[in-house]
Amino acid sequence: MKKLIPILLILLFATILRFQRLSDVPALNADEAAIGYNAYSLLETGLDEHGNKWPIHFQSFNDYKPGLYVYIVLPFVAVLGLTESAVRVPGAIFGVLNVLAIYLLVGRLYPKKKWLPEICALLLAISPWHLHFSRGGWEVNVATTCITIAMYFFVVGQKRKSMLIYSAIFFVAALYTYHAARIVIPLLGLLLLVFYRKNIVRDLRTYISVVLFTMVMLAPLGFDFLGPAGTSRASGVSIFSDRGTIDRINEQRGHYSKELSVVGLLLHNKLTGYTLAFAENYFEHFWGQFLFLSGDDIQRNKIPEIGQVYLIQLPLLVYGAFSLIKKKKQNALLVFGWVLITPLPAALTFQSPHALRAQGMVIPLTIITGLGLYSLSRTVQKVYGKVIVVCLLIFVGGVLAWDFARYLHQYWGHMAQTYPFSSQYGAKELSGYISSRYDDFDTVMITDRYDQPYIMMLFYLKYPPARFQSEHTLSNRDEFGFSTVRRFGKFEFTSIKWSEVVDKRGILVVGTDEEIPNVEANVIKQIYFPNGHPAYEIVPR
Repeated sequence: MKKLIPILLILLFATILRFQRLSDVPALNADEAAIGYNAYSLLETGLDEHGNKWPIHFQSFNDYKPGLYVYIVLPFVAVLGLTESAVRVPGAIFGVLNVLAIYLLVGRLYPKKKWLPEICALLLAISPWHLHFSRGGWEVNVATTCITIAMYFFVVGQKRKSMLIYSAIFFVAALYTYHAARIVIPLLGLLLLVFYRKNIVRDLRTYISVVLFTMVMLAPLGFDFLGPAGTSRASGVSIFSDRGTIDRINEQRGHYSKELSVVGLLLHNKLTGYTLAFAENYFEHFWGQFLFLSGDDIQRNKIPEIGQVYLIQLPLLVYGAFSLIKKKKQNALLVFGWVLITPLPAALTFQSPHALRAQGMVIPLTIITGLGLYSLSRTVQKVYGKVIVVCLLIFVGGVLAWDFARYLHQYWGHMAQTYPFSSQYGAKELSGYISSRYDDFDTVMITDRYDQPYIMMLFYLKYPPARFQSEHTLSNRDEFGFSTVRRFGKFEFTSIKWSEVVDKRGILVVGTDEEIPNVEANVIKQIYFPNGHPAYEIVPR
């Protein structure tokens, strides 16, 4: 029992970090609202928001979200109601489970390395990358946890074949949860096939039966891919939909005279252009600016002045990586291959580096960091003795504690004020005000300046799903492959042009500070971002 005390304390710490003020920090974003409202719609009608019956992929903003997380959230909505907690509590639970999963996995991969499992579990518990996506309704967090658990059961299954079926179940669960997993998991499967080929050949019948079972579980997903869910998301965010690469190719070809046009065609073409774009995207995920200094460019995915991992991890990652390469053992190469595979889906998109799509990197990077600290301490002990090792561990622990304290300060003190547009701050307060004045107006016109405002109103007003299904239509896809709803019930979501609404009556106009002229308009209420800047201005007409 004493051996379990450290991991139990780590799990308790991880739980506190993930559940503290979970319902309001940060504010709910549109994707989370869509997950919650679709779960609510299923409970109320057996249909998603757009009238699809118990789908595998949820049409949502025409991005066809993989549906497993919606179904995980569903019982929480049934118990807690349509609330932020109902959407986020399952994600936080999976975040804590991932801390336990990495502890169990590292213990199996390196059974003779005392304290290494606890080190990795603690590192993951306080990881900026992992913590950020554990504190929200992020499907990627569930997928990463499922992959970690699946890897654990696969390693255990090398000695206890009955465990392989659980590995298959969790791999399949990840495939039903997040788009990027559909690239990562087949490649991880090939990696496992190579590194464990002797065991597989030795017990081929068992592995074939597991593969057949896996194919049966994946059949519904495969059939769903034949519809719009198969290509809609990729077509919107892939590097092949980015006009920038084509424009650069055409510009470079234009630098040649007619006599050299053949050279231009050979050197500047789609194959070269997209290969270079992919390579640049891929290696940016290993660049120091992204990993250690500033993180993702997308504000929703980052903390001010904080990288995806702590700066103190840099020397430990380098030492750990060299240790893995030097040993060339099966488990070492597996972890190294894991970290190389995970950024591939993000590299295939034009938004790169991308902390969300590459979030699975955090697991092998944490293991490599732990191995780096373990190997460095062992080497120092052999050369300089125990006293110097203790000093080293105190130094690393002190710097890590400082890094962690700084992360907490940035997260709780500065994130919402520095990045007020990162989530839908003010939407909850706005919906409360609209609810109190709903019967006073024929039309409620809300700015579309912020991401998918219709879903925020549906969520916070708990708008009846059956009514919404019959009232709305989705717009055509935009340049990024997303659609929205412009009207339902009394609501209209559009860019506010004051000259067009100034003479209308019976309208409640909700716009931004830029859209509402403060001199002419009778602003009856302002709603502010956390940094004090106005988010919404409300004007009755």
